[in-house]
Amino acid sequence: MLTLQCYPRPALVARRIRHTESMLSFLPAPVRPRSIHLHFLSLGSIGLCVVLWIRAKTIGEDERGNAERRALFVGLWPPMFWLMGDALRRSEQQEQRRSLFRGS
Repeated sequence: MLTLQCYPRPALVARRIRHTESMLSFLPAPVRPRSIHLHFLSLGSIGLCVVLWIRAKTIGEDERGNAERRALFVGLWPPMFWLMGDALRRSEQQEQRRSLFRGS
């Protein structure tokens, strides 16, 4: 009987998870980005989007379309940075739990 496997094998999934946990481990600890950095970057990009949108309303008609597109493009950044910060926060929490487990 021939069966098709439509889902990844557990060993392959576990190997991928271990790889993503150590994604930033090559960087020294003081240089590694923290989740709070990405959350602030997300909030900063919201401010940049608002500034670019206001600036787009103050320039001439011939350049307004391009400036509005630029503001909308920057407006796509905040969710991406926020989700990256959340993923990094989860990774930081796992690292803390692992270090607590090893320490005791």
